[in-house]
Amino acid sequence: MNYPDNLYYTKDHEWVKIDGEEATVGITDFAQGELGDIVYVDIDTVGKDLEIQAVFGSVEAVKTVSDLFLPISGKITEVNPLLANQPELVNSDPYGEGWMVKVLVADKAEIVKLLSKENYQELVG
Repeated sequence: MNYPDNLYYTKDHEWVKIDGEEATVGITDFAQGELGDIVYVDIDTVGKDLEIQAVFGSVEAVKTVSDLFLPISGKITEVNPLLANQPELVNSDPYGEGWMVKVLVADKAEIVKLLSKENYQELVG
């Protein structure tokens, strides 16, 4: 499994990359593997201010539907436009072209609630 060093992780299997006041969010390689082939990504929260752990959307795989939980409080500013026609990018490139949303971070102090790469690896085994 692939877990980049420059990201933070959640126990719900989302990742977040902080870049100044903006964060990019997606699901981990572990999560996409557990879900299987992703056929649809449903995110309709652009422009909304959401609290940490709020549901910001869902992913539909062949075998299940799973909610997506925001790893850090903020305003959803963008949804990855590629996912509308290519949801499989979440499977093939979860940390690159398969990212899901961009967030204007409300409280950077919440970063301490996230997991490091090492902590996340311990969580998933």
